[in-house]
Amino acid sequence: MKKNLNLRSMAAQAVEQVVEQGQSLSNVLPPLQQKVSDKDKALLQELCFGVLRTLPQLDWLINKLMSRPMTGKQRTVHYLIMIGFYQLLHTRIPPHAALAETVEGAVAIKKPQLKGLINGVLRQFQRQQEPLMAEFATAESRYLHPEWLLKRLQKAYPQQWKAIVEANNQRPPMWLRVNRLHHSRDAWLKLLADAGQQGFTHEDYPDAVRLESPVPVHILPGFEEGWVTVQDASAQGCMTFLQPQNGEQILDLCAAPGGKTTHILEVAPEAQVLAVDVDEKRLSRVYDNLKRLGLKAQVKQGDGRYPAQWCDEQRFDRILLDAPCSATGVIRRHPDIKWLRRDRDISELVQLQAEILDAIWPHLKPGGTLVYATCSVLPDENSQQISAFLARTSDARLVDTGTPEAPGQQNLPGAEDGDGFYYAKLIKQ
Repeated sequence: MKKNLNLRSMAAQAVEQVVEQGQSLSNVLPPLQQKVSDKDKALLQELCFGVLRTLPQLDWLINKLMSRPMTGKQRTVHYLIMIGFYQLLHTRIPPHAALAETVEGAVAIKKPQLKGLINGVLRQFQRQQEPLMAEFATAESRYLHPEWLLKRLQKAYPQQWKAIVEANNQRPPMWLRVNRLHHSRDAWLKLLADAGQQGFTHEDYPDAVRLESPVPVHILPGFEEGWVTVQDASAQGCMTFLQPQNGEQILDLCAAPGGKTTHILEVAPEAQVLAVDVDEKRLSRVYDNLKRLGLKAQVKQGDGRYPAQWCDEQRFDRILLDAPCSATGVIRRHPDIKWLRRDRDISELVQLQAEILDAIWPHLKPGGTLVYATCSVLPDENSQQISAFLARTSDARLVDTGTPEAPGQQNLPGAEDGDGFYYAKLIKQ
């Protein structure tokens, strides 16, 4: 690693870009990871994800231990101190190493005069750690979520909100999808066991395997050959309801990065699949996934609200609409969602989802199936959205997923289960 690269200062700058500038960690992190060794890539990711997961706790500590906040050009130091706290609290990095590297980070961001301050705050924390953490256990911010989201979860899930929050604050499990064109799930599990790894099946989703602990993809049997794909169990649940068949015309709308497009083709390799997404950049990942798995689909850039622009009058046997949403079901995978989303975003997303549903419904053949899916846990985007659609759409009928009074199936995130996810299966009469 180059001498002037300090992982702690890189992580501090990445977190600052997310929190202060509203940038997505998935845009900020990869260019930084390209500058460091593979071993350091993992640590850089751990520091960024971890700090964003526990941000209110680290903020609270800074407010306790510093008489005034770091502002303006010194703001990066605020995040550097957070990186220090995170290592001391949540990693196995020896405290002396965590301290030394974090203090050195001040040099990398051209603030060497603040080394003494950073060192002083972190050492003070070490001395007072026990009483401080006992006090934080009763602080308002102990749930590590923004207040607007906590209120929505408490209202929607009066019995379960604490379990949802707890799951959101954990590291996510690693789920895989076994490519049934190559192996049965059980046959691939044997290959995994031969490679010294343990996997667990899912009772509802026939291709899903959860690893005992996450590993780099290149050590998975046949990953490069397309035998297996990284995909959360709940995302795989879409196929349970879509049930694609060979020979059918199938639309995957809002398809990037292509996990569900490729799953459709693994289940029904003779289907004619059109994958559409509004984001040109993200469509490159659909091509990458198709290529690795040796599958073929038509891929187009297009806006779900204006299907005539990209499919004329074409009608489909099945449509999977993985609608744009708040992503509140996948916070454990993307902890920056807690700090990028705003309460006001929800009504805008609900409006967008309704427009796409209304626009695409005429492109479903009579007797055809539309599966509406989101990775959200908020009823506004899910059961309430579908209730409203059913009320205004006379030829739509809900099947296999809930009741007209409580439409759809809502999965909540679970430690050994899939992410938060919602499905509603609709048939055109």
